[in-house]
Amino acid sequence: MIPGNRMLMVILLCQVLLGESHHASLIPEEGKKKVPGLQGRTAAQSDELLRDFEATLLHMFGLQRRPRPSRSATVPRYLLDLYRLQSGEAEEAGAHDTAFEYPERSTSRANTVRGFHHEEHMERVHEASEARDGEATPLRFLFNLSSIPEDELLSSAELRLYRHQIDEAIGRGGSDGGNGEALHRINVYEVLKPPRGAQLITRLLDTRLVRHNASRWESFDVSPAVLRWTRERLPNHGLAVEVLHLDQTPRHQGRHVRISRSLPQEPGEDWEQLRPLLVTFGHDGKGHPLTRRAKRSPAKRGRKRNRNCRRHALYVDFSDVGWNDWIVAPPGYQAYYCHGECPFPLADHLNSTNHAIVQTLVNSVNTNIPKACCVPTELSAISMLYLDEHDKVVLKNYQEMVVEGCGCR
Repeated sequence: MIPGNRMLMVILLCQVLLGESHHASLIPEEGKKKVPGLQGRTAAQSDELLRDFEATLLHMFGLQRRPRPSRSATVPRYLLDLYRLQSGEAEEAGAHDTAFEYPERSTSRANTVRGFHHEEHMERVHEASEARDGEATPLRFLFNLSSIPEDELLSSAELRLYRHQIDEAIGRGGSDGGNGEALHRINVYEVLKPPRGAQLITRLLDTRLVRHNASRWESFDVSPAVLRWTRERLPNHGLAVEVLHLDQTPRHQGRHVRISRSLPQEPGEDWEQLRPLLVTFGHDGKGHPLTRRAKRSPAKRGRKRNRNCRRHALYVDFSDVGWNDWIVAPPGYQAYYCHGECPFPLADHLNSTNHAIVQTLVNSVNTNIPKACCVPTELSAISMLYLDEHDKVVLKNYQEMVVEGCGCR
Protein backbone atom coordinates (compact mmCIF):
# COMPACT_ATOMS: atom_id res chain seq x y z
CA MET A 1 0.00 0.00 0.00
CA ILE A 2 1.38 3.41 -0.94
CA PRO A 3 1.55 5.81 2.02
CA GLY A 4 -1.05 8.55 1.84
CA ASN A 5 1.46 11.41 2.18
CA ARG A 6 3.53 10.00 -0.72
CA MET A 7 0.47 9.76 -2.95
CA LEU A 8 -0.55 13.28 -1.96
CA MET A 9 2.94 14.54 -2.74
CA VAL A 10 2.86 12.95 -6.19
CA ILE A 11 -0.56 14.44 -6.98
CA LEU A 12 0.55 17.89 -5.85
CA LEU A 13 3.77 17.49 -7.80
CA CYS A 14 1.87 16.65 -10.96
CA GLN A 15 -0.51 19.55 -10.48
CA VAL A 16 2.31 22.06 -10.10
CA LEU A 17 4.59 20.65 -12.80
CA LEU A 18 1.88 20.02 -15.36
CA GLY A 19 0.10 23.30 -14.69
CA GLU A 20 -3.31 21.63 -14.17
CA SER A 21 -4.96 24.52 -12.37
CA HIS A 22 -8.39 22.95 -12.83
CA HIS A 23 -7.37 20.26 -10.32
CA ALA A 24 -7.48 22.80 -7.50
CA SER A 25 -10.03 20.60 -5.71
CA LEU A 26 -7.25 18.04 -5.14
CA ILE A 27 -5.39 20.42 -2.87
CA PRO A 28 -6.54 20.02 0.73
CA GLU A 29 -7.24 23.05 2.81
CA GLU A 30 -4.64 23.80 5.43
CA GLY A 31 -4.90 21.48 8.41
CA LYS A 32 -6.83 18.78 6.53
CA LYS A 33 -5.34 15.42 5.57
CA LYS A 34 -7.89 13.83 3.27
CA VAL A 35 -7.74 14.26 -0.47
CA PRO A 36 -11.05 14.06 -2.39
CA GLY A 37 -11.05 11.49 -5.16
CA LEU A 38 -8.57 9.06 -3.56
CA GLN A 39 -10.87 7.42 -1.05
CA GLY A 40 -11.72 3.81 -1.76
CA ARG A 41 -8.82 3.14 -4.12
CA THR A 42 -7.24 -0.27 -3.89
CA ALA A 43 -3.49 -0.81 -3.61
CA ALA A 44 -3.38 -1.95 -7.25
CA GLN A 45 -5.25 1.17 -8.39
CA SER A 46 -2.90 3.37 -6.37
CA ASP A 47 0.16 1.65 -7.87
CA GLU A 48 -1.23 2.08 -11.37
CA LEU A 49 -1.98 5.75 -10.71
CA LEU A 50 1.54 6.31 -9.40
CA ARG A 51 3.02 4.62 -12.48
CA ASP A 52 0.92 6.82 -14.75
CA PHE A 53 2.05 9.93 -12.92
CA GLU A 54 5.67 8.82 -13.08
CA ALA A 55 5.41 8.13 -16.81
CA THR A 56 3.87 11.57 -17.40
CA LEU A 57 6.60 13.33 -15.45
CA LEU A 58 9.39 11.36 -17.14
CA HIS A 59 7.94 12.32 -20.52
CA MET A 60 7.91 15.95 -19.42
CA PHE A 61 11.58 15.60 -18.49
CA GLY A 62 12.28 14.21 -21.96
CA LEU A 63 13.00 10.66 -20.77
CA GLN A 64 11.62 7.49 -22.33
CA ARG A 65 11.97 5.45 -19.15
CA ARG A 66 13.11 5.80 -15.57
CA PRO A 67 16.93 5.92 -15.41
CA ARG A 68 18.62 3.11 -13.49
CA PRO A 69 22.20 4.34 -12.97
CA SER A 70 24.95 1.76 -12.75
CA ARG A 71 27.48 1.77 -9.95
CA SER A 72 30.17 2.85 -12.39
CA ALA A 73 28.31 6.02 -13.39
CA THR A 74 30.42 9.10 -12.65
CA VAL A 75 29.24 12.70 -12.41
CA PRO A 76 31.98 15.00 -13.80
CA ARG A 77 32.94 17.70 -11.34
CA TYR A 78 32.79 20.22 -14.18
CA LEU A 79 29.05 19.68 -14.68
CA LEU A 80 28.44 19.80 -10.94
CA ASP A 81 30.30 23.12 -10.74
CA LEU A 82 28.39 24.38 -13.76
CA TYR A 83 25.09 23.44 -12.10
CA ARG A 84 26.04 25.20 -8.87
CA LEU A 85 27.04 28.38 -10.64
CA GLN A 86 24.09 28.32 -13.02
CA SER A 87 21.53 27.68 -10.27
CA GLY A 88 23.07 30.17 -7.85
CA GLU A 89 24.02 27.50 -5.32
CA ALA A 90 27.80 27.92 -5.58
CA GLU A 91 29.48 28.56 -2.27
CA GLU A 92 30.63 32.13 -1.96
CA ALA A 93 33.75 31.12 -0.07
CA GLY A 94 35.90 28.04 0.05
CA ALA A 95 35.14 26.84 -3.50
CA HIS A 96 37.35 23.90 -4.39
CA ASP A 97 38.18 25.28 -7.84
CA THR A 98 38.63 29.02 -7.94
CA ALA A 99 39.83 28.79 -11.55
CA PHE A 100 36.46 27.55 -12.83
CA GLU A 101 35.27 29.66 -15.73
CA TYR A 102 31.56 29.83 -16.49
CA PRO A 103 31.03 29.27 -20.27
CA GLU A 104 28.87 32.33 -20.86
CA ARG A 105 28.90 32.12 -24.67
CA SER A 106 28.03 28.42 -24.82
CA THR A 107 25.27 28.47 -22.20
CA SER A 108 23.65 31.60 -23.64
CA ARG A 109 22.40 29.51 -26.57
CA ALA A 110 21.66 26.24 -24.76
CA ASN A 111 19.20 24.87 -22.25
CA THR A 112 20.84 21.42 -22.13
CA VAL A 113 24.44 20.46 -21.33
CA ARG A 114 25.60 16.84 -21.68
CA GLY A 115 28.84 15.19 -20.56
CA PHE A 116 30.49 12.20 -22.24
CA HIS A 117 33.54 10.32 -21.01
CA HIS A 118 35.61 8.63 -23.68
CA GLU A 119 34.60 5.04 -24.41
CA GLU A 120 37.85 3.25 -23.73
CA HIS A 121 36.50 -0.18 -24.63
CA MET A 122 35.65 1.08 -28.14
CA GLU A 123 39.11 2.41 -28.86
CA ARG A 124 42.06 0.91 -30.65
CA VAL A 125 44.60 2.06 -28.11
CA HIS A 126 47.72 3.64 -29.53
CA GLU A 127 50.75 3.35 -27.30
CA ALA A 128 52.29 6.69 -26.40
CA SER A 129 55.66 5.75 -27.85
CA GLU A 130 58.08 8.56 -28.40
CA ALA A 131 58.79 9.66 -31.97
CA ARG A 132 61.62 11.74 -33.33
CA ASP A 133 62.18 15.31 -32.25
CA GLY A 134 60.41 14.64 -28.97
CA GLU A 135 56.98 14.16 -30.57
CA ALA A 136 54.47 11.74 -29.09
CA THR A 137 52.14 9.54 -31.11
CA PRO A 138 48.62 11.08 -31.04
CA LEU A 139 46.13 9.45 -28.69
CA ARG A 140 42.69 8.66 -30.07
CA PHE A 141 39.52 9.11 -28.04
CA LEU A 142 36.01 7.92 -28.95
CA PHE A 143 32.82 9.45 -27.54
CA ASN A 144 29.45 7.78 -28.04
CA LEU A 145 26.97 10.59 -28.75
CA SER A 146 24.03 8.37 -29.76
CA SER A 147 22.05 9.35 -26.64
CA ILE A 148 21.60 12.94 -27.88
CA PRO A 149 17.95 13.28 -29.05
CA GLU A 150 17.39 14.10 -32.72
CA ASP A 151 15.34 17.19 -31.85
CA GLU A 152 18.15 18.67 -29.75
CA LEU A 153 20.09 21.19 -31.80
CA LEU A 154 23.71 21.47 -30.69
CA SER A 155 25.33 24.89 -30.77
CA SER A 156 28.85 24.08 -29.51
CA ALA A 157 31.03 21.40 -27.96
CA GLU A 158 34.30 21.37 -26.04
CA LEU A 159 36.85 18.71 -25.20
CA ARG A 160 38.23 19.00 -21.69
CA LEU A 161 41.64 17.44 -21.00
CA TYR A 162 43.44 17.28 -17.70
CA ARG A 163 47.18 17.77 -18.10
CA HIS A 164 49.82 16.91 -15.53
CA GLN A 165 52.84 19.07 -14.86
CA ILE A 166 56.40 17.89 -15.33
CA ASP A 167 57.96 17.65 -11.91
CA GLU A 168 61.52 18.26 -13.04
CA ALA A 169 62.51 21.90 -13.34
CA ILE A 170 63.45 21.75 -17.00
CA GLY A 171 63.59 24.23 -19.81
CA ARG A 172 66.16 26.79 -18.72
CA GLY A 173 66.76 28.09 -22.19
CA GLY A 174 65.70 27.06 -25.68
CA SER A 175 62.10 28.02 -26.51
CA ASP A 176 61.05 29.03 -23.02
CA GLY A 177 61.91 32.67 -23.49
CA GLY A 178 64.52 32.55 -20.72
CA ASN A 179 62.01 32.30 -17.88
CA GLY A 180 62.76 28.69 -16.97
CA GLU A 181 59.43 27.28 -18.16
CA ALA A 182 59.28 24.68 -20.92
CA LEU A 183 56.62 25.17 -23.57
CA HIS A 184 54.35 22.47 -24.95
CA ARG A 185 51.72 22.56 -27.66
CA ILE A 186 48.57 20.46 -27.39
CA ASN A 187 46.81 19.82 -30.72
CA VAL A 188 43.31 18.36 -31.01
CA TYR A 189 42.23 16.76 -34.30
CA GLU A 190 39.13 15.19 -35.77
CA VAL A 191 39.84 11.66 -37.02
CA LEU A 192 38.46 11.56 -40.57
CA LYS A 193 38.85 7.88 -41.42
CA PRO A 194 39.12 4.60 -39.51
CA PRO A 195 42.76 4.27 -38.40
CA ARG A 196 45.07 1.80 -40.08
CA GLY A 197 47.79 0.74 -37.68
CA ALA A 198 49.30 3.81 -36.05
CA GLN A 199 48.40 6.07 -38.99
CA LEU A 200 45.62 8.60 -38.40
CA ILE A 201 44.00 10.79 -41.09
CA THR A 202 43.05 13.93 -39.21
CA ARG A 203 41.86 17.55 -39.41
CA LEU A 204 43.10 20.14 -36.89
CA LEU A 205 40.31 21.51 -34.68
CA ASP A 206 42.07 23.50 -31.94
CA THR A 207 45.51 24.04 -30.45
CA ARG A 208 46.87 25.41 -27.18
CA LEU A 209 50.31 26.54 -26.04
CA VAL A 210 50.92 25.53 -22.40
CA ARG A 211 53.74 25.65 -19.88
CA HIS A 212 54.96 22.58 -18.08
CA ASN A 213 54.68 23.78 -14.49
CA ALA A 214 50.96 23.34 -13.80
CA SER A 215 48.38 20.57 -13.52
CA ARG A 216 45.04 21.84 -14.74
CA TRP A 217 42.15 21.36 -17.12
CA GLU A 218 42.42 22.66 -20.68
CA SER A 219 39.38 23.24 -22.87
CA PHE A 220 39.41 22.85 -26.67
CA ASP A 221 36.71 23.84 -29.16
CA VAL A 222 35.62 20.73 -31.07
CA SER A 223 32.29 22.14 -32.29
CA PRO A 224 32.95 21.65 -36.04
CA ALA A 225 33.52 17.91 -35.62
CA VAL A 226 30.62 17.32 -33.23
CA LEU A 227 28.22 19.32 -35.42
CA ARG A 228 29.25 17.23 -38.43
CA TRP A 229 28.57 14.04 -36.47
CA THR A 230 25.17 15.17 -35.16
CA ARG A 231 23.67 17.59 -37.69
CA GLU A 232 25.16 16.15 -40.88
CA ARG A 233 25.18 12.54 -39.60
CA LEU A 234 28.77 11.99 -40.76
CA PRO A 235 30.71 9.03 -39.30
CA ASN A 236 32.21 9.59 -35.85
CA HIS A 237 35.76 8.23 -35.83
CA GLY A 238 36.70 10.11 -32.69
CA LEU A 239 39.23 12.78 -31.74
CA ALA A 240 43.03 12.64 -31.57
CA VAL A 241 45.24 14.52 -29.11
CA GLU A 242 48.90 15.29 -29.73
CA VAL A 243 51.39 16.82 -27.28
CA LEU A 244 54.53 18.46 -28.73
CA HIS A 245 57.58 19.67 -26.80
CA LEU A 246 58.77 22.90 -28.41
CA ASP A 247 62.27 22.63 -26.94
CA GLN A 248 63.91 19.92 -29.05
CA THR A 249 67.28 19.74 -27.28
CA PRO A 250 68.39 16.18 -26.39
CA ARG A 251 68.02 16.67 -22.64
CA HIS A 252 64.31 17.46 -23.07
CA GLN A 253 63.32 14.56 -25.30
CA GLY A 254 60.72 12.25 -23.77
CA ARG A 255 59.57 14.80 -21.19
CA HIS A 256 56.00 15.73 -22.03
CA VAL A 257 52.99 17.24 -20.37
CA ARG A 258 50.98 14.07 -19.76
CA ILE A 259 47.26 13.88 -20.58
CA SER A 260 45.21 11.90 -18.07
CA ARG A 261 43.77 9.12 -20.18
CA SER A 262 42.63 6.05 -18.37
CA LEU A 263 43.78 3.87 -15.48
CA PRO A 264 45.75 5.69 -12.75
CA GLN A 265 49.42 5.99 -13.50
CA GLU A 266 50.29 7.47 -10.14
CA PRO A 267 49.15 6.47 -6.61
CA GLY A 268 46.04 8.32 -5.51
CA GLU A 269 45.19 9.68 -8.96
CA ASP A 270 41.43 10.14 -9.34
CA TRP A 271 41.16 8.89 -12.92
CA GLU A 272 37.35 8.67 -12.74
CA GLN A 273 37.26 12.47 -12.56
CA LEU A 274 40.34 13.20 -14.67
CA ARG A 275 39.37 11.27 -17.79
CA PRO A 276 38.90 13.24 -21.03
CA LEU A 277 35.42 14.76 -21.11
CA LEU A 278 33.39 15.89 -24.12
CA VAL A 279 30.76 18.51 -23.23
CA THR A 280 27.94 19.41 -25.64
CA PHE A 281 25.70 22.48 -25.44
CA GLY A 282 22.30 22.22 -27.13
CA HIS A 283 18.71 23.38 -27.14
CA ASP A 284 15.56 21.29 -27.50
CA GLY A 285 13.41 24.23 -28.61
CA LYS A 286 11.61 24.46 -25.27
CA GLY A 287 12.01 27.33 -22.87
CA HIS A 288 14.89 29.70 -22.33
CA PRO A 289 18.66 29.08 -22.33
CA LEU A 290 20.71 28.56 -19.20
CA THR A 291 21.60 31.76 -17.39
CA ARG A 292 23.86 32.35 -14.44
CA ARG A 293 21.61 33.24 -11.54
CA ALA A 294 22.05 34.49 -8.03
CA LYS A 295 20.63 32.27 -5.33
CA ARG A 296 17.09 33.18 -4.42
CA SER A 297 16.54 34.64 -0.99
CA PRO A 298 14.20 32.56 1.18
CA ALA A 299 10.64 33.85 1.27
CA LYS A 300 9.88 35.92 4.33
CA ARG A 301 7.18 34.58 6.60
CA GLY A 302 4.53 37.06 7.52
CA ARG A 303 1.31 36.93 9.47
CA LYS A 304 -1.21 34.32 8.44
CA ARG A 305 -3.38 36.03 5.88
CA ASN A 306 -7.00 35.43 4.97
CA ARG A 307 -8.35 32.68 2.74
CA ASN A 308 -8.02 34.70 -0.47
CA CYS A 309 -5.96 33.51 -3.43
CA ARG A 310 -2.28 33.35 -2.60
CA ARG A 311 0.87 31.25 -2.88
CA HIS A 312 1.43 28.32 -0.52
CA ALA A 313 4.59 26.36 0.22
CA LEU A 314 5.02 23.01 -1.53
CA TYR A 315 8.43 21.38 -1.22
CA VAL A 316 9.03 18.60 -3.72
CA ASP A 317 11.46 16.01 -2.33
CA PHE A 318 12.69 13.70 -5.09
CA SER A 319 13.54 11.00 -2.55
CA ASP A 320 9.82 10.68 -1.74
CA VAL A 321 9.23 9.24 -5.21
CA GLY A 322 12.49 7.29 -5.25
CA TRP A 323 14.16 9.51 -7.83
CA ASN A 324 17.16 10.55 -5.74
CA ASP A 325 19.23 7.72 -7.26
CA TRP A 326 19.32 9.38 -10.70
CA ILE A 327 18.67 13.05 -9.93
CA VAL A 328 22.03 14.37 -8.75
CA ALA A 329 20.90 17.89 -7.90
CA PRO A 330 18.85 19.42 -6.50
CA PRO A 331 17.59 16.92 -3.89
CA GLY A 332 14.29 18.77 -4.03
CA TYR A 333 12.93 22.25 -4.56
CA GLN A 334 10.23 24.64 -3.41
CA ALA A 335 7.61 24.49 -6.15
CA TYR A 336 4.76 26.34 -4.37
CA TYR A 337 1.13 26.20 -5.46
CA CYS A 338 -1.80 28.62 -5.70
CA HIS A 339 -4.90 28.21 -3.61
CA GLY A 340 -7.58 30.44 -2.15
CA GLU A 341 -10.80 32.24 -2.89
CA CYS A 342 -11.48 34.86 -5.52
CA PRO A 343 -14.22 36.80 -3.70
CA PHE A 344 -16.49 39.50 -5.02
CA PRO A 345 -15.43 42.22 -5.50
CA LEU A 346 -11.91 41.29 -6.57
CA ALA A 347 -9.27 43.37 -4.84
CA ASP A 348 -6.30 44.82 -6.73
CA HIS A 349 -3.77 42.66 -4.88
CA LEU A 350 -5.37 39.51 -6.32
CA ASN A 351 -3.72 40.27 -9.67
CA SER A 352 -6.92 39.71 -11.64
CA THR A 353 -7.62 40.08 -15.34
CA ASN A 354 -10.55 42.12 -16.66
CA HIS A 355 -12.22 38.87 -17.69
CA ALA A 356 -11.91 37.51 -14.14
CA ILE A 357 -13.48 40.69 -12.76
CA VAL A 358 -16.42 40.37 -15.17
CA GLN A 359 -16.81 36.63 -14.43
CA THR A 360 -16.84 37.27 -10.68
CA LEU A 361 -19.38 40.05 -11.14
CA VAL A 362 -21.69 37.75 -13.12
CA ASN A 363 -21.23 34.99 -10.51
CA SER A 364 -22.47 37.34 -7.82
CA VAL A 365 -25.89 37.44 -9.52
CA ASN A 366 -25.87 34.03 -11.25
CA THR A 367 -24.27 31.18 -9.32
CA ASN A 368 -24.47 28.92 -12.37
CA ILE A 369 -21.42 30.83 -13.62
CA PRO A 370 -18.36 29.72 -11.64
CA LYS A 371 -16.06 32.11 -9.82
CA ALA A 372 -12.66 33.01 -11.20
CA CYS A 373 -9.95 30.48 -10.30
CA CYS A 374 -6.79 30.99 -8.27
CA VAL A 375 -3.95 30.03 -10.62
CA PRO A 376 -0.23 30.70 -11.15
CA THR A 377 0.35 33.96 -13.01
CA GLU A 378 4.15 33.91 -12.95
CA LEU A 379 6.42 30.87 -13.15
CA SER A 380 10.18 30.45 -13.15
CA ALA A 381 12.63 27.72 -14.15
CA ILE A 382 14.89 25.36 -12.24
CA SER A 383 18.01 23.51 -13.36
CA MET A 384 18.38 19.77 -12.86
CA LEU A 385 21.54 17.68 -13.00
CA TYR A 386 20.77 14.02 -13.57
CA LEU A 387 21.86 10.70 -15.09
CA ASP A 388 19.80 9.69 -18.12
CA GLU A 389 18.82 6.22 -19.34
CA HIS A 390 22.30 5.76 -20.84
CA ASP A 391 24.29 6.69 -17.70
CA LYS A 392 25.16 10.03 -19.31
CA VAL A 393 25.15 13.16 -17.16
CA VAL A 394 22.78 15.93 -18.25
CA LEU A 395 22.33 19.49 -16.99
CA LYS A 396 19.00 20.83 -18.19
CA ASN A 397 16.92 23.96 -17.67
CA TYR A 398 13.21 23.23 -17.12
CA GLN A 399 10.74 26.06 -17.55
CA GLU A 400 7.65 26.84 -15.48
CA MET A 401 8.59 24.73 -12.46
CA VAL A 402 8.28 27.27 -9.62
CA VAL A 403 5.26 29.45 -8.86
CA GLU A 404 6.38 33.03 -8.37
CA GLY A 405 2.97 34.70 -8.30
CA CYS A 406 -0.74 33.84 -8.06
CA GLY A 407 -3.88 35.58 -9.25
CA CYS A 408 -7.55 35.19 -10.08
CA ARG A 409 -8.16 34.30 -13.72
